[in-house]
Amino acid sequence: MKNIFEGIAFLFEEILMVPFEWLRELELENWWLANTVTWISIIVLIVALGYWMKQLRIFDQNDEEDRSQTAHSFLK
Repeated sequence: MKNIFEGIAFLFEEILMVPFEWLRELELENWWLANTVTWISIIVLIVALGYWMKQLRIFDQNDEEDRSQTAHSFLK
């Protein structure tokens, strides 16, 4: 049983956290390059949010949503 938990710890510490370790080391060498990764992530999230809101508006304009009180069981 102990080997299973050690295997999970190895997976997270030595394999899945490698990109974060690389970013941590990169920040010590070049702050601008490390933060560029962050800004790219923020831009991608803003674009995704804009696309999502656009799709929600399309469905709202087509009046496809059931807005009656019985549409959702928790509204009764």
